[in-house]
Amino acid sequence: MAVGKEIRTKIASIKNTQKITRAMEMVAASKMRKTKDRMQACRPYSQKIMQIIKHLAEANPEYTHPLMVEREVKRVGLIVISSDRGLCGGLNANLFRRSLHEIQHWKSQGAEIDICVIGAKAAVFFNMIKANVLGQATKLGDTPHQHDIVGVIKIMLDGYINGEIDQLYVLNNQFVNTMTQRPSLQKLLPVSPDGEEKKRGNWDYLYEPDAKEVLDHLLKRYIESIVYQGLVENNACEQAARMVAMKSASDNAGKIIKELQLIYNKARQAAITQEISEIVAGAAAV
Repeated sequence: MAVGKEIRTKIASIKNTQKITRAMEMVAASKMRKTKDRMQACRPYSQKIMQIIKHLAEANPEYTHPLMVEREVKRVGLIVISSDRGLCGGLNANLFRRSLHEIQHWKSQGAEIDICVIGAKAAVFFNMIKANVLGQATKLGDTPHQHDIVGVIKIMLDGYINGEIDQLYVLNNQFVNTMTQRPSLQKLLPVSPDGEEKKRGNWDYLYEPDAKEVLDHLLKRYIESIVYQGLVENNACEQAARMVAMKSASDNAGKIIKELQLIYNKARQAAITQEISEIVAGAAAV
């Protein structure tokens, strides 16, 4: 039964693949819980510092920080955060599709694009499409630290302060729930006031030691915290997407195994029937 042997080989191969995908699903589920906890622990700080910075943008300090100055947009900086590894469904593909849409939008308005990437998949993609990649940070692992991305952030901050870029954005996947992750674009610079909060009367902050020193330190921490929050959000999205993708792969493998098993049983039954017919025909001839 050459056909039956071939089918048995295929079934054994798919069962081995199914074992791998099930193991990867369980590993991703375990990592997702840890990355989700880390993401939720970081959110309050990043949300609070963003609220403070947007509130400061409405104040009237004696010193106007360069990162808060609006100017004509001729060049845009974009920090794209992807995963280092694949096998996570369409997570990275959706992110890159959104980034291409934004790049085309800015180019249609006559603006040039400078890109810094975090994650190996983004590095490969943007180098492949010949984008202007200024810096990259890859292989950060499942527990990244803020100092791992300081270099990428510094490139963009220096570019903004030196007038080389006029706006800065960060693009990453946002964790909605285990089944849903969506690309999220957030404007970092220049810092603009929150439209929901309106100034009431004449008020300002008291700065100690002085406005320049406080804003210099605070705005850098703001950029670092928002980009780091995007990184841990993306990590949680990666593990959730991988868990779902591996579960789907395991289920599909099970369906294929059932179909091949049915084909094998039919082929085996046909072979047995043929053998019986040959035996009966031989006996009749004798």
